[in-house]
Amino acid sequence: MSRAFVKEGDGALDPLPDLPLSPHPNYVTPRGLADLQARLTARQADLAALKTRPDRLDKLPEAAAERDIRYLEARLRSAIPVPLPDQVAEVAFGHRVTVRDMAGHEIRYEITGEDEADATQHRIAPTSPLARALIGAGLGDIVTWRRPSGATELEIVAIVPADPQA
Repeated sequence: MSRAFVKEGDGALDPLPDLPLSPHPNYVTPRGLADLQARLTARQADLAALKTRPDRLDKLPEAAAERDIRYLEARLRSAIPVPLPDQVAEVAFGHRVTVRDMAGHEIRYEITGEDEADATQHRIAPTSPLARALIGAGLGDIVTWRRPSGATELEIVAIVPADPQA
């Protein structure tokens, strides 16, 4: 067998490429900041456990954990904590907003940091098209949400500060 195409090395794996970081300001709620810190602690524990394996021939899991740790550390360094607002005169970061579409269906969204955003929990990042349509609107206002499937109008029916425990 020819050895011409076999990479010789010391057995170490080159670091995985870093995960992309958002170019937007990294606003975080108190819950989002705590979640980032918990995720970092968990990945550091994962890495420590991976390094104690008796059979460490596969270094890819360690490289992935190191990459994730670099990402989480960068997100924590760039975090801009935003205290949850007390006033609810208009929609802002950290608010829960209930909207009604023109068919009468109501749904509640929470405007959170990018790392905290989760469509299944109706948590949206402030850079999302929906959040951009909602931010600055007041109770009773009609906003236009420009979606890929077409624009829709939403009425703001409730604005409350987000629950930091939920």
